[in-house]
Amino acid sequence: MAQRFRGESHHKVDAKGRVSIPALFRRVIECCDPNWETGKSPELVIVYGDHRRNYLECYTIEAINEVDAKINLLPRGSMERKMLQRLFHGQSFPTSVDDTGRLVLPSKLRQKIGLTSEAFFIAAGDTFQVWNPETYNTDELGRTEEWLNDLPDDFDPLVYLDSVDVAEKLSK
Repeated sequence: MAQRFRGESHHKVDAKGRVSIPALFRRVIECCDPNWETGKSPELVIVYGDHRRNYLECYTIEAINEVDAKINLLPRGSMERKMLQRLFHGQSFPTSVDDTGRLVLPSKLRQKIGLTSEAFFIAAGDTFQVWNPETYNTDELGRTEEWLNDLPDDFDPLVYLDSVDVAEKLSK
C-alpha cells in the first residue's frame, strides 16, 4: 500500500533557501525511499517543469520511479518520450531532506515560482507541491472555487470515484 501525503501548511524560507518540510510529509518521504534507513537522509525529486508550471512538484523515490517506468514504456525516439524525459528528467532536481527536516531549494527554483520568505505546502496524493502562498491563493484556490461554484449545491464530488476507469484501476 503506497503512502500518501495529506494536508497543507505554511513554512518560513530562510535566505539560503532552507525550508522545513511538514513532519507528516517527512514520514511519507522516508517510507517511500527504498534506500532510506534510520539516521540517513531520505531522498526525493523536485520537478519544476516548464514555464507553465508555477509550483514545485516533489516526488518520493517510489513515485518518480513509477513515472520513469511509464516513460520507459514509450517508444524510444518518440516525441512523447523525448518531451516527458525533458520535463521529468531534465527539468528536475534530485535532493534529500537534511538532518533537521529541511529542504534546500536552489535559487533557480525559488526564482521560478517567486518564492521569498514563505512557502505553502499542499499534499497531492503521492506527491506534494510547494507554492508561493500568494500565487496559490490567487491562482489555484480560485480555480478550485470556480470549479465547485459551477456544481449544484448538493453535488458530492465523490461521485467521480464511481467511474468504471477508477474501479478497474483499483482492482489491479
